[in-house]
Amino acid sequence: MSTRPSTRPSTRLSSRLSGRLSGRLSSFGGGRLPARLPALAASAALLVAGLAGPAVAAPSSAEPSSAAASAPTVNLATNPGFEIPASSLADWGSVPGWRCSGGPAEAALTTTAPHSGSSALAVTPAGDESTGECVQTVSVQPGTTYTASAWVRGKFVFLGATGGTDRPTAPAWTESTNGGWQKLTTRFTAAPGATTVRLSVHGWYQQGPFAVDDVRVDGPAPAPATAAASVPTSDKVVFFTVDDGWQTTPEAEQVIAANKLPITAFPLPMAAANNPDYFRRVTAAPGSSIQDHSVSHTDLTTLSPEAQQVEICDARDSLTRLFGTAPTVFRPPYFTWNADTLQAAANCGMRTVLTADADFSWGASNIWHEGTLSPGDVVLMHWTDTLADDLRRALAAAEVAGLKPAGLASYLR
Repeated sequence: MSTRPSTRPSTRLSSRLSGRLSGRLSSFGGGRLPARLPALAASAALLVAGLAGPAVAAPSSAEPSSAAASAPTVNLATNPGFEIPASSLADWGSVPGWRCSGGPAEAALTTTAPHSGSSALAVTPAGDESTGECVQTVSVQPGTTYTASAWVRGKFVFLGATGGTDRPTAPAWTESTNGGWQKLTTRFTAAPGATTVRLSVHGWYQQGPFAVDDVRVDGPAPAPATAAASVPTSDKVVFFTVDDGWQTTPEAEQVIAANKLPITAFPLPMAAANNPDYFRRVTAAPGSSIQDHSVSHTDLTTLSPEAQQVEICDARDSLTRLFGTAPTVFRPPYFTWNADTLQAAANCGMRTVLTADADFSWGASNIWHEGTLSPGDVVLMHWTDTLADDLRRALAAAEVAGLKPAGLASYLR
């Protein structure tokens, strides 16, 4: 097999790869196929269908909308150069911004000969049935065209976007980079109604290690998220929000259940992962939701825009995996944020960066405006051993003001 970089792989190569996959599937005989193989077969069918096409995919015929076309073009990829170190509170062994199928056994940052900067992603598929796939969720605007690119090194390396495109798009790929770096480029258009796509890089079966650096998803910048401390409404409602999640008590759960309280929870991902069933129960009342509070509870204003995006997007992805619904509201730790926070939040699909205008945490009853609670006020609390009493006190304050707790997310749509 030639090791020369190819911009137009042959039909013979397509057949060879298709045959290799077919052989792998048939080797299981009449036994039960592993659960992941049907999905592999489906993705490979798209792959093989596109193998006769160019490594640099042809532009889509769809054009961005006029509103999108007027927005500045930015790189929407998270941690595109693999320069952001992992937080101590991130998923163990994770690559910030990315989810790699083989975990730390396959994927890690390397400082050996990156394409640019100080590090790149190095992937060594751990077995014959692994392609070493690494993915991230990219927020997009419906009906808008994007250009995805990455510099890769190795044999049979692929770059593609799925799960939100307006039509199946064959990945860009290379047979071999001959030991150097090669740029892969493809274009895709987000489907009507799509808000995210799945960006992936991967190798191929038994083709050895590969490296990736300087990933880009170029397209129009989304409008920055809206900063808010309360919700403009004339409805006689108030919103109870509870942060962090390290102390989960049965007493607080009982108060929430007895009063059927709609709770907007902002747990840190690691805290939520310690007791996900608890968070499912305390957000079971209609109107409740689980929203984004960053990965590590860092003051985001001390971080670069790229690191802020990692904090918000990685928390979004972890919470989505745990609870099945992607957050759309971000609460900045310590209520500190700047213009970069608003843009990073929007790049992660957040519509609102929310603080609060009342604090009932740890026995407090602080309302940061004159008088009693007002319609649309957002009340801050925390998952602590005082939360049951804090909730009772907040309920009493709402009753005095003639207000009822309501679900926050529906008011922010």
